Amino acid sequence: MATVTEIPLPNVELIESDGEPLETLWHLAAISLLMDSIHFHLRDRTNYFVGGNMFFYFSQTQARNRDYRGPDFFYVDEVDGRRRRDYWAVWDEDGRYPDVIVELLSPSTAVVDRTFKKDLYERTFRTPEYFCYDPATETFEGWRLGRHGRYEAIVADERGWLRCERFELWMGMWTGWHKGVQGVFPRFYDPQGRLVFTPVEGEAQRAEAAEAENARLKAQVAELKRHSSAG
Repeated sequence: MATVTEIPLPNVELIESDGEPLETLWHLAAISLLMDSIHFHLRDRTNYFVGGNMFFYFSQTQARNRDYRGPDFFYVDEVDGRRRRDYWAVWDEDGRYPDVIVELLSPSTAVVDRTFKKDLYERTFRTPEYFCYDPATETFEGWRLGRHGRYEAIVADERGWLRCERFELWMGMWTGWHKGVQGVFPRFYDPQGRLVFTPVEGEAQRAEAAEAENARLKAQVAELKRHSSAG
C-alpha cells in the first residue's frame, strides 16, 4: 500500500487563493495577531510552521473538486519552518496535519466551523486541539482529542479562557488595536496570565525597560553627586 509520501500530486493546479476576501478587516487583523504572537513566543525556534487563511490540501479528490479548505490559523510542530509555502499540501509535508487549529467564526461560517470542520479536524486531520472564537459573543469553544480518539470539550476557566496544551498557553480575550483595527481579539497568555507579545510589542517593552533602566541609573548618579557635593 502506498505511503502518504508516495501519493502523486493531483492532476490539477494547486492554487493559493480563490480571490475571495476574508469576512471582515477584523478577521484579517485577528489572524495576523495570533500568528505574530506565536512567532514571537517561539522566536528561538525554526522547526515549526504557522499558517493563516491559506489553502490546505489533504486529498486528490478534494483538490480536483476544488473543495478549498483553509483554517484561519493553524500550527504544525516539528517541520522546517524556514521553507516558503504558498499552500499546505499534506503529500508534500510527509503526511503532516496541524497540531492546533483556530477558527474565527462569522454568521456565514459558524455552523460549518462547529459541525463539518469540527468533524473533518477530528476524523481526518486528527488535530489534537481545535478552538473556535466567536467575535459576536466574545466567547471561546475548544475541543481536545481524548483517549478514544474523539473530541472532548475543553472547559473554560472562570475568566472564560481555554488552555492550549500544545503551546502551554491560555487563550483569552484582549481589547486593543492591531493592523489599524480596534476590537476584542483572541490572544495567547502565559501560565501566569501575562499577554504573549507580538514582535512589535516585545520590542516596545524592551525599549521601555531600557529607558526605565537608563532613568534609574541617571537618578542614581545624580544622587551620588549630590552626596559627594554635600560631603
